[in-house]
Amino acid sequence: MAQTISKGIKKLLKQANSVINAMSIEDAAERFNSSDYVFVDLRDIREIQRSGKIPGAFSCPRGMLEFWIDPESPYHKAVFNQDKTYVFYCASAWRSALSAQTAQNMGLSPVFHLDGGFDAWSKAELPVEEHNKKP
Repeated sequence: MAQTISKGIKKLLKQANSVINAMSIEDAAERFNSSDYVFVDLRDIREIQRSGKIPGAFSCPRGMLEFWIDPESPYHKAVFNQDKTYVFYCASAWRSALSAQTAQNMGLSPVFHLDGGFDAWSKAELPVEEHNKKP
């Protein structure tokens, strides 16, 4: 018997987008170099290796987000324990919308997600940092 999904991705994204803040590409372009903002790249490392990332962005695989945010987790990352504004992004703003909602629900604040994601950033021909592979 097939599964019956009662809340699909469209509904999840609609819910997330109704409670989170999106940052426009234009606003992000003005802020990505500011020490008051932490840009968080949620894409898989292979995506980052292929296309680069926003300069200075912190790479956090989507699957580790909750563990890295929670200071009581053995996997906690200090980058999430700062008095800064967090801007999450992925390729097309789906994972980042869900991640921003999760981070906000966990108490991280203020949190935004990048409207249009890295695809929109790239299309706007904004700076991209190449991924440096470890030797």
